[in-house]
Amino acid sequence: MALDAGGFETASAAVRQADGLLSALCAHAGGDAGDSSTPQDLPLFKLLLGDGKSLGLKLSYAEQPKPEGLAQAYQIGAKFVGSDPSCLILGDNFFYGAELGKLLSSAQEREKGATIFAYQVADPSSYGVLTFDEKNRITSIEEKPAKPKSHWANCGLYFYDGRAVEFARGLKPSARGELEITDLSRCYMKDQSLHGEKFGRGSAWLDTGTADGLLQAAQFVQTVQTRTGMLLGSPEEVAFRKGWIGGKELRVLADAIGKNAYAETLRQIAAE
Repeated sequence: MALDAGGFETASAAVRQADGLLSALCAHAGGDAGDSSTPQDLPLFKLLLGDGKSLGLKLSYAEQPKPEGLAQAYQIGAKFVGSDPSCLILGDNFFYGAELGKLLSSAQEREKGATIFAYQVADPSSYGVLTFDEKNRITSIEEKPAKPKSHWANCGLYFYDGRAVEFARGLKPSARGELEITDLSRCYMKDQSLHGEKFGRGSAWLDTGTADGLLQAAQFVQTVQTRTGMLLGSPEEVAFRKGWIGGKELRVLADAIGKNAYAETLRQIAAE
């Protein structure tokens, strides 16, 4: 079960990147996904993605009326998540790399506790900074510290067990009046069940919440797709590879997209 939290500051970028998020989530977290977004942007998600049936998915939507924190997604989506394990991804995050599938599968297979992801950055003072013990469990999370204890930044990708909704209900707003996702993760850290997965060399994590960040991600995708001839973050291809739709359904989706390089690549995949 997967949740996408677009947030107020990043919702527009999330709409543009929704296809990539769906492909990453559903390739490794199953066919049920929920989107929590602003009243202004939620109709755009519905227009773009619909109910997901054409992709063999079941999509649900929920409105976040005010910007009251990422962890609020588990209060708003409590009925959707219930006591099931879940994955939460932020709407402005971009992930790429050969090891991505392995890391996501490792997190999904962990029956108890939570898993958050770390990426090594040159200037960690702009991020939530993580430290680990010898078993790769998280020992501390510091938000934008002046003196970081490590160079491992917390990415916007989280796997939680069935206690997430219960923990989220017990959270109190922070000094800035929000239910912090860091506080939700700390609930797991208290009983030493907060695990970390580290992205290595060859992986990319980009923040598309700004115009410059979105441009960098677009140029990255263009470069890789042009050189390899393969699509990045295509929910249509993922649905086909997973067997949720057949070649006929994939061709129908390609025809609906129109006459462009993306649609033509889908037609080639359908003919394989």
